[in-house]
Amino acid sequence: MTWESPLRLWLLIGVLALVGAYLVAQRRRSRYAVRFTNLRLLDRVAPVRPAWRRHVPAGLFLAMLALLVVGFARPTAEVRVPRERATVMVAVDVSTSMLATDVDPDRLAAAKQAARRFVEGLPDEFNVGLVAFAGSAAVLVPPGTDRDALDEGIGRLAEGVTGVQGTAIGEAINTSLGAVKSLDSEAAKEPPPARIILLSDGANTSGMDPMEAAAEAVAAKVPVHAISFGTPSGFVDRGGRPIQVPVDGQTLRAVADETGGMFHEASTTDELRAVYDDIGSSVGYRTERQDVSARFIGLGLVFAMGAAAGSMRWFSRLP
Repeated sequence: MTWESPLRLWLLIGVLALVGAYLVAQRRRSRYAVRFTNLRLLDRVAPVRPAWRRHVPAGLFLAMLALLVVGFARPTAEVRVPRERATVMVAVDVSTSMLATDVDPDRLAAAKQAARRFVEGLPDEFNVGLVAFAGSAAVLVPPGTDRDALDEGIGRLAEGVTGVQGTAIGEAINTSLGAVKSLDSEAAKEPPPARIILLSDGANTSGMDPMEAAAEAVAAKVPVHAISFGTPSGFVDRGGRPIQVPVDGQTLRAVADETGGMFHEASTTDELRAVYDDIGSSVGYRTERQDVSARFIGLGLVFAMGAAAGSMRWFSRLP
């Protein structure tokens, strides 16, 4: 145990001085204990004397002062703090094909809206991270409980944010799995319960094969839930020339089926609010140095109430 204000402990000298003064007062009191020459008369006037009970309120009061001084010095200690480990990674496709307007207002904007709606439905204590992917994948927000940082990260999603053209669904899954494994010091040996939410138009064009990444997700026991954005007739405008970017729902469905996840189309994204119901809970612990002065102050208050109760019970007055 350490102290944030150790100099305040000098106040304990004052408490010790009070203890000494009390002992001196009791010693002086004992010199004049017998005030009646007729002891039989004393027994009839005060047949029951307080004896040890008269010291209890004073002892509790002095203990209270000592505990309050210790609390005033602001002690700190290493405390094991529980932490919810359940983790959700949201991977959003930011490739050029996601600019197609066949989903209102466009595929990428709809994916961002779906991501926000999904996160809003998650318990606050769940760890949520964000991955952006196009021709490569990158973690924009590591898994954690800071929802403001996550909302800001979703706002930064834009075409080309990864700097590499293409659509790498397999890389998105692999990167998400890596983020889950780095959640905390226990994740390598005891992985947290996790899910990956994949938002894409499903047309894989580069990077790791999606089914190979799906196999890794199966090994890690992390289901991948996929939302498909787009239609077979989607296109993007490049310099006045329309480029066809049909949705590839088959790839996303195959990944979801392989990993035990769910597949949805853009029109049914609200159903994903039920995804977290089967995630489960896993509580881990981390060690933090915390102020534990409340322990001493609380115990001091208990002693104070004990002193008051004892004094009222035996002497009909407060100490």
